[in-house]
Amino acid sequence: MRDLVLTGARVFDGFRHLGEVGDVLVRDGRVAAVGGSLRTPGAEVVDCGGALLLPGFTDAHVHPVQGGLERLTCDLSELAVDSAAYLAHVAAYAASRPDLDWVQGGGWAMAAFPGGLPTAAELDSVVGDRPAALVNRDHHGMWVNSRALEVAGITRDTPDPADGRVERDASGEPTGVLHEGAMDLVLDVLPVPDADALYAGLLEGQRHLLSLGITGWQDAIVGSYAGMQDTGPTYRRAARSGDLVATVVGALWWERERGLEQVAELVGRRSAYSHGRFAATSVKIMQDGVAENGTAALVEPYLDRCGHATTNSGLSFVDPAALRGIVGALDEAGFQVHVHGLGDRGVREALDALEGTDPRRRHHIAHLQLVHPTDVPRFAELQVAANLQALWACLDDQMVDLTIPFLGAERAARQYPFGDLHRAGARFVAGSDWPVSTPDPLRAIHVAVHRMAHGEPGPAGSEPFLADQALSLEVALAAYTSGSAWVCHRDDAGKVEPGAVADLVLLDRDPFDAPDEIGAARVERVWVGGEPVVGG
Repeated sequence: MRDLVLTGARVFDGFRHLGEVGDVLVRDGRVAAVGGSLRTPGAEVVDCGGALLLPGFTDAHVHPVQGGLERLTCDLSELAVDSAAYLAHVAAYAASRPDLDWVQGGGWAMAAFPGGLPTAAELDSVVGDRPAALVNRDHHGMWVNSRALEVAGITRDTPDPADGRVERDASGEPTGVLHEGAMDLVLDVLPVPDADALYAGLLEGQRHLLSLGITGWQDAIVGSYAGMQDTGPTYRRAARSGDLVATVVGALWWERERGLEQVAELVGRRSAYSHGRFAATSVKIMQDGVAENGTAALVEPYLDRCGHATTNSGLSFVDPAALRGIVGALDEAGFQVHVHGLGDRGVREALDALEGTDPRRRHHIAHLQLVHPTDVPRFAELQVAANLQALWACLDDQMVDLTIPFLGAERAARQYPFGDLHRAGARFVAGSDWPVSTPDPLRAIHVAVHRMAHGEPGPAGSEPFLADQALSLEVALAAYTSGSAWVCHRDDAGKVEPGAVADLVLLDRDPFDAPDEIGAARVERVWVGGEPVVGG
């Protein structure tokens, strides 16, 4: 491998914007030197033209196999948030694939439908000859047609599962949306992707992530969940074949209906799956749901549409009394614990369980839509990392129509408290939760800095969402580079400094020159271990 010299770049080193530094020398897959004139005989020289060179992004919470599979099926995620656009796309997809027994896919946004609830009748209008099942963007709900309800045997007499709900009309008839655990009623009869389909999904997911400068990630569910089979064998296959280009940590799925007997099984799977660029060293616990369907666990109950308190305060999927013992056992077994904590009660339950654990495991809590003010300083005190999905921290239709009215003014005013967490000394890591939302780090970083989406005025126009919770560009970039590399135990990645692995990204500009256009920046070139994988 000959030397690589990157010249004329401005550099973000994973922590700070260094500006113009001269050359960056890459040798044998690592950064050898930064600054000055570093050209060596026979080196490949890349003129960066004053654009920003930074470490490869690491996505600390993502689902690439699911995302890749959705891109290969009926993918609604890139469409406008519009019911007519969704139905037209489903109709075209179904017509082009008459051989499929089921129409499957996902990526629809709740905000496209009144109350966030599409109907089976709407889906029947474009695909009525066979069952159809489409998960929504957050993967906490599923839109099905009448044929799918029939095949799954879902009727007015079907009871709601303990961890979910069948949406019904006033007379009790199912209307076509299944929330949380109720999705299993259809997933049990859906065709199961075979090993080759999962592998194709992983490779498509990887291709898409690399194109966005993401050179490593933590897969937030490696196990059987929501109709997905365990993807540990898929990763092992890719690692052994050399097809896995990125460096990946797998968070093994904690089955919430089971107990501590799983720990020994997880230890076995960690050993069986880990190979090369894939390490199955984390465990994912989903402690609560999401606010839009009333399953995020709240300290105080949700409101109804008239602003009155209800009896619903969301779901704790794992009994909080049991959670402490589960987390302690995983910590003792050497696992990192990765918790989905979205509501303020869910976050508190996770923090309570993580108290007293070994900080060397680098435990983290993802999502953090609501953190009770008394719990904000506990992230630093307990050395638990805050895993941010920054793209969600804006006034989009879903926030305005489906979240704020049911939280009330006080709670709505403390959502995604990134600024408060930063001021309290929390360590940040960042991820996308793709395919829940776009995996593009630059779009997420734009929201973290401006608290509004780039180029997409929401119902509040150009109004930032809780501007006092914004982060600086340096802090947001650090979360997505050195921070997320750290949480994946990659201490030699996420940095542009001598000795660091040469996972590098070159943008088409320097966003520090025009912070209002962070979200417009694009990835021009990507190197993994000094080898070009995008644009070269």
